[in-house]
Amino acid sequence: MTPPHHGDDLRGINRLTVDAITGIVDLVEQMHASISQLPGILAKPVQGPAGGIAGLVYRSIRGVTGVVGNGLDAVIGRLSPLIDRIGPLPQREAAIAALNGVLGDHLDATGNPLAITMELRSGGTSLPMHRGKLATALPAPSGRLLVLAHGLCMNDLQWNYGGHDHGAALARDLGYTPVYLHYNSGRHISENGRDFAALLKQLVRHWPVPVERIAIVCHSMGGLVTRSACLVAEREKHAWLRNLDTLVFLGTPHHGAPLERAGSWADMLIGLSPYSAPFVRLGKMRSAGIQDLRYGNVRDEDWHQRSGNDLNDVRVPTPLPRNVAAYAMAASTARRRARKGQLPTGDGLVSVSSALGRHADTAFDLQFPEARQQVVYGTHHLDLLGEGDVYRQLKSWLK
Repeated sequence: MTPPHHGDDLRGINRLTVDAITGIVDLVEQMHASISQLPGILAKPVQGPAGGIAGLVYRSIRGVTGVVGNGLDAVIGRLSPLIDRIGPLPQREAAIAALNGVLGDHLDATGNPLAITMELRSGGTSLPMHRGKLATALPAPSGRLLVLAHGLCMNDLQWNYGGHDHGAALARDLGYTPVYLHYNSGRHISENGRDFAALLKQLVRHWPVPVERIAIVCHSMGGLVTRSACLVAEREKHAWLRNLDTLVFLGTPHHGAPLERAGSWADMLIGLSPYSAPFVRLGKMRSAGIQDLRYGNVRDEDWHQRSGNDLNDVRVPTPLPRNVAAYAMAASTARRRARKGQLPTGDGLVSVSSALGRHADTAFDLQFPEARQQVVYGTHHLDLLGEGDVYRQLKSWLK
C-alpha cells in the first residue's frame, strides 16, 4: 500500500478547519517541531516553531490563510515537494493516529483524507485479502495466527515499544504469524468491532495455509473493539470465531475509565508523546470512541439515544465469547501488592478492577478465572506494551 501523500494530509486539515487554518497550522507546526527535535516516540514534548524546510512550508501556508476551499488545495499541491521532506512515515503515522483518536468520528463522517481506514498490516504495510498475495507478503505463514489490536490514539507500529514487539517476540518464541490491526480509534467501538469482524472473516478465508488456531492480543481500547467483533461474529456465525481459542486483554477498560468521565483521558494519553502532544488542545472535542470509554461500550445499543453528557451507565451486559480462553492483565503504578482484600491503584488510565473485568453487578462481571488474571506492579498503561514481566506472562498464556 502506498502511504498517503503529505499533501493529502494538509488538504484534510483544510477541510477540517478551513475557517481557522492559521490555528491548525500552528498546531501542526508545534507537532513537527517536537518530532524533529526528539529521537523517541515517547519522550518529553518541546515547544517552538519548526525550522528549515518545514518552517518554510508553514510560513508559506500562513501567507495564504485568506484563501479557502479549492484555492488552498491548489496552494498545498504546489508545496507538496517540500512537504514530502518533512519527516519519516512512523512519525507522521503516530500524529495522524492521535488526531483520529480525538476527532476520528468527524474525519470519517466528512470523508476527510486524514481519516484512517481499518486494515490489517504487517511492518506498517497493508495486507491484501488475497491468498496468493498474502503468501507473498508473509513469508512462511504458519497456521498459528496472532492478531494484535492497539488502543486509543495509537497505531500498529507502536506495538514496537522500547525495542520490543509482543507480536515479533511471540513469532520467534512460539511460531505465531503476527498481523496488526490498524484502525480509527475515534469511531464508535461497535462500528470498529463490526468492521474488525468482517476483516477477520476475509483474513481467515484467504489465509495461505490451514488455520490451526487464532489468538488475539489487545491493548486498552483494542480489547473493547475485539469483544465487539466477537459479538458480531457470534451473531452472524463467522467461521473465524470457531478458530479463536485465546484472547488476552492488556489494560482494557472493560467497565470504563474514570479519566474519560472527567474528560481528560485523551489529554493524558496524547500528551505522553511528542508526536501527539500538540493535539492535547483538541482534547475537549472528545470523539465517539473516547466517549465510549466512559463505561466500556461494545454494542450499538450502549450508545444509541444517549447524550454525550449522560452520566448513566445504560450498557447491555456483554459476556466474554464462549469456548475461548480469555486472560486479563492489569497494571498498577504501585510498587508492591495491596493488602489482602484491597485492589491496588491502577495504571494511570485504567483501574485494576476495570482491567480485570470486575463489577458489583454480577450480570456485568466478566468472571475471568483467578488463574487467568494478572496484576503487574510498578507499571504504567503504555508499559504493558514492552515490560519484560508482561511478555513472560503473555508467552505463558499463549503456549
